[in-house]
Amino acid sequence: MKNLIAVLALFSASAFAAPFDKGDAKAGKVTHDKQCAGCHAARFNGDAGKIYTRADHRVKSPASLAQMITTCNANLGNNLFPEDELNLGAHLNGAFYKFK
Repeated sequence: MKNLIAVLALFSASAFAAPFDKGDAKAGKVTHDKQCAGCHAARFNGDAGKIYTRADHRVKSPASLAQMITTCNANLGNNLFPEDELNLGAHLNGAFYKFK
């Protein structure tokens, strides 16, 4: 719960600027490739990026992206720190979502 509050505080502070602007997208890509891509690829016939680009994707806002990252982290026990989640958000936003 403490991680969720910290992440939401980080995302809330940046919501009035560009979402995830305090994150490091390059570090987020490393985290994504190590912690996320394998599971996503397994669910989408080897195409990890399809989870983000499919027509019925669930993420519709910066807040829902932040929540999805936190949910996956908690449910999978990845033990990411709040700054890792922020970096992951910066990567995913830059590569797929393009929230402003």
